[in-house]
Amino acid sequence: MTSTLDFSAPTGSTPRLETGPTSTRRPFRLRHGAGFWVIAAAFLAVMAFSTIPTPLYAFYQARDGFPTWVVTVIFAAYAVGVIASLFLIGHLSDIAGRRRMVLIAVLIEIVSAALFLVWNDVAGLIVARTLSGIGVGALTASATAHLSELRAVARPDEGPATAGTVSTVVNTGGLALGPLIGGAFAQFLPEPLLLPYAVFLVVLAVAAVAVALVPETVERAEERPAYRPQRISLPAEARGAFSAAAVAAFAGFAVFGLFTSLAPSVLVVTLHQTSHLLAGFVPFAVFAASAISQIVFARISSRAQLILALVLMLVGLAGLAAGVLTASFAVFLVSGVLAGAGVGLQFRSAIAAAASLAAPERRGEVLAAIFLIAYIGLAVPVLLVGVALIFWPLVPVLVVFVAAVAALSVPAGLRMLRRA
Repeated sequence: MTSTLDFSAPTGSTPRLETGPTSTRRPFRLRHGAGFWVIAAAFLAVMAFSTIPTPLYAFYQARDGFPTWVVTVIFAAYAVGVIASLFLIGHLSDIAGRRRMVLIAVLIEIVSAALFLVWNDVAGLIVARTLSGIGVGALTASATAHLSELRAVARPDEGPATAGTVSTVVNTGGLALGPLIGGAFAQFLPEPLLLPYAVFLVVLAVAAVAVALVPETVERAEERPAYRPQRISLPAEARGAFSAAAVAAFAGFAVFGLFTSLAPSVLVVTLHQTSHLLAGFVPFAVFAASAISQIVFARISSRAQLILALVLMLVGLAGLAAGVLTASFAVFLVSGVLAGAGVGLQFRSAIAAAASLAAPERRGEVLAAIFLIAYIGLAVPVLLVGVALIFWPLVPVLVVFVAAVAALSVPAGLRMLRRA
């Protein structure tokens, strides 16, 4: 998930602005304008593939008979892959080049899709989801920067707004589309545990070929610096403001973790909804609300966005608790949409706040910290829910979960509001 703000030039990157012919023969490359849309499409495909399994977990459970807490472990494997990738390789496009890192990320997703086809017991699912997370972690920063730099060359007078908006739409929109596509395959087509991955295997292969033809936007240095993991640092005087933004990001992604791991189980066990399409539609609606809220309310002040985010989060979380307690699907769905919209605005505000705390040459490091903490929020709370489900029923565990998220979100949002 990304913000519509422009953080397109991480530390050490040097956009390549020459587009004219040279004396040496070069491989065929698309124009920068066409390359922009190719990277956007590849970004969309990878993010959609990463959430395809959401409505399919019920099929794996029915086939293999494992309990609901195992679903949280499989899902957490994805988040762990993202976290490790962001920390270890997410920044390497500054050195190795944007196109190369995007292509590597797509190839990792191809391997993940193949594993879903040939090794789909619990162990295989954990490995495939971990690989999918690694690919997403490698892709997110690289593709976001590549989109902005390609657009800057193709439309130098346009400004960063279009690239930022497209990044947000394809990132969060892809996360939204994945469950909907998976649910549609499960509802209307045969072989729901094979066909979606076979189709995406082809889509990702086509994307890889197209990405290979996109222009590079970073000059590779003749002498490469020694490898180091992503450095994360912050001035001491800014740590209070950063901690508020980090807690807000953590809490927001915890909501996303709930809907991309346990929402189908909640629908079946608590709300008595057995439609596979519905199991995909609910997380789609939550992610779509997150993306749309960032676009619709982008022009209002940051303070107004924070206030609206707090209200939407509070109402949405309270409604989620009420929905599972009363077994009301309508309340659960509407509340999820409201919470998703609030998370989108709160996360955008957290990104903006974090970016304002450091000098431009350190901004990439600060943003890396926010994204790492956000993805920890995606994994750890869901794992704790999984542990709790070993001992307690689903409904009280979910009520405690939403109460804990509210207890984190509200104080963090109020602290950010005082600084806005």
